[in-house]
Amino acid sequence: MRHMDFSPLYRSTVGFDRLFSMLDTAGAEAPSYPPYNIERTGENNYRITMAVAGFAESDLSIEAKEHVLTVTGEKPEEDETREILHRGIAGRAFERRFQLAEFVTIQGAQLENGLLHIDLIRELPEKMKPRKIEIGTDSTKQIESTAH
Repeated sequence: MRHMDFSPLYRSTVGFDRLFSMLDTAGAEAPSYPPYNIERTGENNYRITMAVAGFAESDLSIEAKEHVLTVTGEKPEEDETREILHRGIAGRAFERRFQLAEFVTIQGAQLENGLLHIDLIRELPEKMKPRKIEIGTDSTKQIESTAH
């Protein structure tokens, strides 16, 4: 049970409230179902892969809202005439949330061989990209964007 006190940081920072609350909840025990991987596939590209064996595309829902990616899975009612002797394949409903950084958007999602792949990309707006500042000898300064 770890709880950090971020109140001293609130006195000297502005606009980091969301970051502090994310850090505060990061230590909480997260659900482990379904298992997933997060990987970097390029400088600004990411992929979340979730093991969702037994779920069809119609059973899964992916939603992005206010920097939160939510993946839910809900299976329809099972046929009760089947007699299951051993249940080793989990098919229970789930909801998994991922916090997204600013400027991260979803490229697409595919379901193949029981794995759900969600591709993400971080696209910085032009005004956020690094700029080259030319040093001039006159009083007018020129600013030139590095991306053309």
